[in-house]
Amino acid sequence: MKKFLLCAITAFTFCSVKAQEVKNTIKINPLSALLRTGSVFYERKVDDGMSVQLGVAYTGIKLDDTKFTGLAVTPEVRFYLKKHAPTGLYAAPFLRYQNYTVSDDADEGKYTSFGGGAVMGYQWVFGSGFALDLFFGPSYNNGEYKASSGSNEPDIKGGIEGFGLRTGVTIGFGF
Repeated sequence: MKKFLLCAITAFTFCSVKAQEVKNTIKINPLSALLRTGSVFYERKVDDGMSVQLGVAYTGIKLDDTKFTGLAVTPEVRFYLKKHAPTGLYAAPFLRYQNYTVSDDADEGKYTSFGGGAVMGYQWVFGSGFALDLFFGPSYNNGEYKASSGSNEPDIKGGIEGFGLRTGVTIGFGF
């Protein structure tokens, strides 16, 4: 009986500690590779109902005849509706800073933009630590292009500037 009680207390303690341990997640968006982009996200639990996340992406995407090469940084604050951060349904306003070299056949320059938006999402963090996050929402970016060669501005619209939809699927590990 003592062994059973000791095992039960140990198991309960381990399960309780495991549930309290998940305060951080590190994730990647595997689908962004289809767009020649690599993105990494770090999320940190602030309290039961809120976390902060920082995303960094590097791209070499080509849209039509225009190539974008550079970095984007996306900080966001996540509000978990059932107060079980970092697991469950959340709403998250975000900001985005982009700094790209933009080129087409005849022109090249630098494009810098600032924008933001809001997403709704759901994140699972399983007992093994595996994390899965699905999100979507509207976004807006506005920026400035400065030519370094050529006389025309390449077509920057195409999802990089103006209104768009931010969607994603990230996988990672919670600890």
